[in-house]
Amino acid sequence: MGLFATCLVDLFRPSVGFASVKLLQDAGCEVHVPVAQTCCGQPTYNTGDRADTREIAEQVIEAFEGFDFIVAPSGSCAAMLKKHYPGLFKGNADWEDRAQRFSDKCHELVSFLADVMMVRDTGAALSARVTYHDSCSGLRELGVQQQPRKLLANVGGLELHEMKDSDVCCGFGGTFCVKYSDISNAIVTKKVGNIDASGADMLLAGDVGCLMNMAGKLKRLGSDVEVRHVAEVLAGMTDQPPIAGSGK
Repeated sequence: MGLFATCLVDLFRPSVGFASVKLLQDAGCEVHVPVAQTCCGQPTYNTGDRADTREIAEQVIEAFEGFDFIVAPSGSCAAMLKKHYPGLFKGNADWEDRAQRFSDKCHELVSFLADVMMVRDTGAALSARVTYHDSCSGLRELGVQQQPRKLLANVGGLELHEMKDSDVCCGFGGTFCVKYSDISNAIVTKKVGNIDASGADMLLAGDVGCLMNMAGKLKRLGSDVEVRHVAEVLAGMTDQPPIAGSGK
């Protein structure tokens, strides 16, 4: 299978990529990370630039279409590949079927482990009180909600403390947080209040973008809550410093 590493993992949190590889290999997958991969094209897509998005999509499809599965440690990027690529080429005789075949093979990491590879226990252990944020794209476009919770339930020593409104947006939204910074700040302020009220000492999610947004707000407020990608915990790879926080 091919691992779509994502831009934010590559540039800001490579430990998530290594954790993803470990989880996939432990599940029995032969993992390849094509060096020709680029951004999924979501930023251009969300700003309405369909022409450049199609060019990006063509490159991604060419780099990955030879694999049985394409997996991304991001609900946002996985949703772009799976849900939006086919529409980009609707009516294009050369690319429409090709894009659909590609998208049919795309999966978000945790849902792929739980729903396709039927992983129930990753063998990880971590003594921590964690809370989980449901990122919008993974939840609403791909149905990722119970899969991470079921896997976390089998992490030795881990306690899941659900926050209020765990399925409500964190205010990131890619370019949304830049275009509408005041609204974004209001949303993330409410979100970190719910994180704090949960009593957890660690925040987990499946998208680095959301995690960076919440981590930034937590840090500005002086919070000690650790912020990590769920893959790092499931892989037992929490030796690297968190995105933010030092734990309570």
